[in-house]
Amino acid sequence: MPFIDFNTRKKIILFPGISGPVYHSEQLTFGHFTLEEGVELPAHSHVHEQWTHVIEGAIEFSLAGEKMLLTPGMAAFIPSNTIHSAKAILLSKVIDCFMPVREDFREKEKVNEAI
Repeated sequence: MPFIDFNTRKKIILFPGISGPVYHSEQLTFGHFTLEEGVELPAHSHVHEQWTHVIEGAIEFSLAGEKMLLTPGMAAFIPSNTIHSAKAILLSKVIDCFMPVREDFREKEKVNEAI
């Protein structure tokens, strides 16, 4: 399927206060996520490489001990197994891309975590 309408895809809850639709190709997962103002994603890591691109809002991002305030047009690249965290200073919208595919997100789509 070469064209995806994220406006009509069901949203999954990634973490309380973080939700959005995702789509998976054979090699990566792509998502449009909304972070509620004040939500804090605790420090974590995963095997996936990740790109987070801020579309709206402001997010304090911590990556391998370095902090940066990301605003619209800014992005963070998270290498595999790198500890990172985030706090939404304002209601924020991001585009996230993960490689390889986030199988855990696929599972969330299958269960009743969709909104």
